Amino acid sequence: MSAGPFRSAVVRRPGPRLAEGQVTHLARTALDLTGALAQHARYVEVLRAHGLRIVEAPELPAHPDGVFVEDALVIIGDAAVLTRPGAPTRAGEVDSLVDVVAALGLPATRIAAPATLDGGDVLVTAHHVFVGQSTRTNAAALAQLTAVAAASGREVVGVPVTRCLHLKSAVTALPDGSLVTVDGWLDLRPFVDRGYTVHPVDEPSGGDVLCLGDTVVLPADAPRTAARIAALGFPVVRLDVSELQKVEAGVTCMSVLLP
Repeated sequence: MSAGPFRSAVVRRPGPRLAEGQVTHLARTALDLTGALAQHARYVEVLRAHGLRIVEAPELPAHPDGVFVEDALVIIGDAAVLTRPGAPTRAGEVDSLVDVVAALGLPATRIAAPATLDGGDVLVTAHHVFVGQSTRTNAAALAQLTAVAAASGREVVGVPVTRCLHLKSAVTALPDGSLVTVDGWLDLRPFVDRGYTVHPVDEPSGGDVLCLGDTVVLPADAPRTAARIAALGFPVVRLDVSELQKVEAGVTCMSVLLP
């Protein structure tokens, strides 16, 4: 199986302090680290099974949120953006990816103060870069992303995010370019006004899906969303990420796919 236009995936193994990861819209509950490690390993197996070369980012034992590599690195076209997460304690996660990006030979831009940007707030489509305006990403990030996006012919569009952690907690793209979104979590006008077909779903984890070619990966606790996506003609892989979800993980945030 193939992951379509993507050839590699950057991942990072969860660290021993994962249970201390930041939670914004969830109550903190006990987390089984052994279970989380097993779930992450299975996630990586699925990426590999779809033809992706796995690039292991350096482990960061002192960083509870280090597994969420997408927050620190965004790919727009053929360019890499090293972010500036909204939580200041996460700066070391970005620093750890500088050499990874250099080794991959990607031209890189780094987000600078006063902008803050979590990669989970960035949804890249064929023609747009939608950027969530959340507790983690501010308006200054839009301006800094504009030049990078313009190089690949994409428009940057801000989207208010108030009911979930990140933009991609609520909306992601399917293989045909349409969008799946948790019903009621976002104002959909920025997408509909630009011609996107939107499929609302009623499960909280159903808005965050990962496309590997035509295959759609999503959490196991979104069976109705899985059935709806399968009915659209796409193969579906449901993954148990229940322990990782306790620190607001989704299936997109634990990898960065590279062309």
